[in-house]
Amino acid sequence: MRHHFRNWSVTLGLATAMVGASATRIDSAGREMPAALLADGGNWPSGGRDYSEQHYSPLKQIDRSTIGRLGLAWSLDLDGEHSLEATPLAIDGTLYFSGQSSTIYAVDAATGRQLWKYDPEVGKADPARLRYIFPVNRGVAYAEGRVFVGTLDGRLVAVDAHSGKPLWSTLTIEPTSKRTITGAPRVFGNKVLIGNGGGDYGERGYVTAYDIHSGKQLWRFYTAPGRPEDNAGDPAMEMAAKTWSGQYWLTGTGGTVWNAFTYDPELDRVYVGTGNSGPYNPAKRSPGNGDNLFLVSIVALDAQTGRYIWHYQLNPREAWDYKATADIQIADLDIDGRRRKVLMQAPTNGFFYVIDRETGKLISAEKFGKVTWADRIDLKTGRPVERPNIRYEHGPVTIWPGPWGAHNWQAMAFSPQTGLAYIPAMQIGGRYAADPNSSLGGTLLSPAFDGPRDGKGELLAWDPVRQRPRWTVPIDSMWNGGVLATAGGLVFQGHEDGSLNGYDAATGKSLWRFDAGLGIIAAPISYLVNGRQYVSILVGHGGSSSMGSDFIKGGWKYGAQPRRLLTFAIDGQARLPATAPRDMSLQPLDNPRLVIADQSAERGRGLYLSKNCVICHGIDVVSTGSPGPDLRESPIALDRSSLASLLRGGFLASKGMPKYAELSDQEIDDLFMFIRKRARESHTAAGVLKNSRSGS
Repeated sequence: MRHHFRNWSVTLGLATAMVGASATRIDSAGREMPAALLADGGNWPSGGRDYSEQHYSPLKQIDRSTIGRLGLAWSLDLDGEHSLEATPLAIDGTLYFSGQSSTIYAVDAATGRQLWKYDPEVGKADPARLRYIFPVNRGVAYAEGRVFVGTLDGRLVAVDAHSGKPLWSTLTIEPTSKRTITGAPRVFGNKVLIGNGGGDYGERGYVTAYDIHSGKQLWRFYTAPGRPEDNAGDPAMEMAAKTWSGQYWLTGTGGTVWNAFTYDPELDRVYVGTGNSGPYNPAKRSPGNGDNLFLVSIVALDAQTGRYIWHYQLNPREAWDYKATADIQIADLDIDGRRRKVLMQAPTNGFFYVIDRETGKLISAEKFGKVTWADRIDLKTGRPVERPNIRYEHGPVTIWPGPWGAHNWQAMAFSPQTGLAYIPAMQIGGRYAADPNSSLGGTLLSPAFDGPRDGKGELLAWDPVRQRPRWTVPIDSMWNGGVLATAGGLVFQGHEDGSLNGYDAATGKSLWRFDAGLGIIAAPISYLVNGRQYVSILVGHGGSSSMGSDFIKGGWKYGAQPRRLLTFAIDGQARLPATAPRDMSLQPLDNPRLVIADQSAERGRGLYLSKNCVICHGIDVVSTGSPGPDLRESPIALDRSSLASLLRGGFLASKGMPKYAELSDQEIDDLFMFIRKRARESHTAAGVLKNSRSGS
């Protein structure tokens, strides 16, 4: 590992100021993140708690000496939910959070009593949109008695925080596009900010600010250029377009902003992290050369106007589904005796970046995981020193990380107390190749394994000043939860195995463990009610983990365990009801009398991919049980008529299952044969005899 800096030290700077003095400051729009929401650390009013997005709580009632007494205070079952990825908000004794289908819940933060629930009815409003992404939502925003949520079908909705009644709704996307919203909005001043997904389908990315009172659009910034006539007169788009070639506006661009927004109150700027390309292969979307701005970039914008200020591109000419959509955290650090205003990110590509947020200039970048696509980042140019053939222009290539990344969207935490960033890291490679027949132009052939840590994860404590690890906690599973750091000297993280864990923030020593009875992907929060500190977390493993299929440990069968909100406090005495344990066995269903038609099954495999069934049910029908069941174990998929009724009828649209009314009888036969072939192969391999009922 190369180190370019010495004698660095952390000052609390903005990290502390954000929970102290600067938390009370008025922004340039004349509004504030109210002092009452942040002054004593008792509330958690935004996704990362405050504008710094550090996922750090200044509360310390729960600390190294008291964590042994931490117990369950209350739990709330959330019927009908599956994949829970949201970070709750805590506002003056009420928790607000979103479920998988953009539903908003309000819950008494001290007792767990549900106060109200708002359902935007995504399955009814735009059921076709369910085909583009698995049902999931990562959280809500709050301002001036309003709660905001982005819906899967592209709406931004404001509801009354006291009653849950809708106040306004605006469509943020074109109805004919394949854009969706899964990320949490952010608020600052009189503005609520939202982006969208859809980069995998070639959709052009953008981020938009709306008025919190009326829903009126205030500004929009595109993160990729459009048609030449659309770019004309826009300096940022004219600059970006020079880095593209061909008719990219027809082929597709990508670069959507689906997760990372950070507001900087000191500079009155917004930093947005952009996503991957679409198509993936740059030779297809933009023949020749060119960096393809603003893919995989951090872009600084004027918060009041959306005007471009600067950008830093992490991966020029992206080709691997890499993205800069991990949370962006801001702090003040002392670097060689000079205080610097910085932002930090640990994106999918495996380098930890420290960037001057005033200028956009790279300060340092080092590998925090296994990285083979580049040797290093050149600090003079800010560009990666890349390995040969990484864009698979001369044949298939295997690189680390794969598209899942060394770190994905799960929240990283930064503690100004220890000066460390805590990363939910993971390791797996990917084998890529060009594919002229693919709409993406290039494809991931397979995940890559080349050592005992591939397919596994770790909680990594990283020193952003010295750019080196301080400690690690190996985790047997790869797709684990977001992180919370506290002034009590603790770090909390949920794991895929169903445990919520508390660690010593300085050493990584395990201090506490709770069996939540289901895998965890969301991040915890901490808040105060009536002088008592609580830690809350949503328990509902799923979402992107299903795409990992056979290398994700899984074991959580579809619908077997309830999804819950769990809340802990010192001397908590509540108990969770017994639920079905983790089951790593596969129990495929088969009808031995059914003759498999191989050609039909092969056509069905193509349909399975083209209809995006893979998103919820996994690669080659190998699922982790959420958001959709493993079809090899599904009784519905064992019976052709039942499968046809489900696909064409759309009676599970409210649960996230799309309607496919256009499927012909032959296409349904082909899908049925593909599922049955995969189930039989698994059935034979497992050596089991399961024939619970016949199919036809």
